[in-house]
Amino acid sequence: MAAHEPVAAHRSANAQGVSERTTLYDGRKAAHRLHVLVVGCGMGGLAAAHCLGQAGHKVTLFEAAAAIGEVGAGIQVTPNVSRLLRRWGVGDALEEVAVRPEAIVLRKYDTGERVAYTRWSDMHEQYGTPYYHIHRADLHKLLFDLAAPFMTLRLKSTVVSVDPDVPSITLASGEVVYGDLIVGADGVKSMIQRVVLGHTNPAEPTGDAVYRAIIPPHLLLEHPELKGFVDVPEMTGWMGPARHVMAYNIRSKKEFNIVLAHPDDGSVESWTAEGSADKMRADFSDFEPRIRKLLSFVNSTLKWRLMDRKPLKTWIHPSYKVVLLGDACHPMLPYRAQGAAMAIEDGAVLGNLLSRLAHPAQLRVLLQAYEDLRLARTAETQRQSRLNQQIFHLADGPEQAARDAEMRQAMEIELRMMRDGVSPSEGLEGSPNQWADRKKNAAQFEYDADAAVERWWRDIGMGTENMLSRL
Repeated sequence: MAAHEPVAAHRSANAQGVSERTTLYDGRKAAHRLHVLVVGCGMGGLAAAHCLGQAGHKVTLFEAAAAIGEVGAGIQVTPNVSRLLRRWGVGDALEEVAVRPEAIVLRKYDTGERVAYTRWSDMHEQYGTPYYHIHRADLHKLLFDLAAPFMTLRLKSTVVSVDPDVPSITLASGEVVYGDLIVGADGVKSMIQRVVLGHTNPAEPTGDAVYRAIIPPHLLLEHPELKGFVDVPEMTGWMGPARHVMAYNIRSKKEFNIVLAHPDDGSVESWTAEGSADKMRADFSDFEPRIRKLLSFVNSTLKWRLMDRKPLKTWIHPSYKVVLLGDACHPMLPYRAQGAAMAIEDGAVLGNLLSRLAHPAQLRVLLQAYEDLRLARTAETQRQSRLNQQIFHLADGPEQAARDAEMRQAMEIELRMMRDGVSPSEGLEGSPNQWADRKKNAAQFEYDADAAVERWWRDIGMGTENMLSRL
């Protein structure tokens, strides 16, 4: 199979019927039911469709593609997302099809020397839910199965214009579809974003592109120097000048995923563009022998330009009938493994908020709450992702040596904690290994989208409901 062709989900990535047996929001359904038009069938669009459907709303989802599918690449499900997925009923499926990494390890690009180590096997113990590595197609399929009972799916339905005041969307066929709320989950090239902002605000190239490939693990097991990458499932990174590599197991260690970031030399903004395996090998020819051996197994690769955008001033059209979600409003570098996570959280927050919709006038308040709860968090996550670009890609020299020394210090504290069985007093705030920074970890991984809404409702939202009830 060519690298750019859609990949079928694993047979264990099956959540059919699960959402119909799962109760969210304590069984609460919106007293005022909307017809929500969701544009885009990515992770965020599906999460929104599922949660809005669970909240009692009618959902129609529009997707330009002729078929649903995902590319052959891995993705990380961090605790802030696995918490939601388990609540939504797919915890058992995750265990079957994903891999729980034991740690993140960062190495020097040319020697392979380990300079950073942070344990991840205790994620469940620390944050109440695990960290997973999974195939993109498998995660997409689980989300699709959750959303399917609650949505009408319209494939080959390219949206060409939006009337934000009605609201309505016009398809390329000329058909006009009317609804009560439009959710723009149409990705980094979002057309809905132009409607919300009133002008074009294109995502900006970050200067990086990535190669992505999947290697059969039996090839690693045949080589003693590579065998450990399968036997001990860690996320291993190699940091080098203007480049880095990340590699980890997916699909119950039946596939080995590798991602290679490098200076953009004319890539395209596409998940499905095929790159040159020979060019990939040449771009990383100065990396340590184990990387060169891994790349010798790669026959085809995906090549993807990485885009970013400064935080938007608003995600909501002034009519309060069109709202943005996911990469349409906050695309980010994948260097913190939070792009899909933020989109899924968006969908969870929006669904929970709109489960409380009792009166048409309340929609404005709830959509503003959605933006207030989400914009600052996603902006900070974008910032951390950009920071890792700088940290990982330092040229050889004094800054790189200082980075490595700080990372080694954090690693020594981590290993001492594991050896002695005690929690260290050091929080390691500001460590260049952001996964060693316990304050950042707590902010990212302890986050519970539903709990955030519950706090807002208790502190602010309940008062607005009481005010509207007197109108």
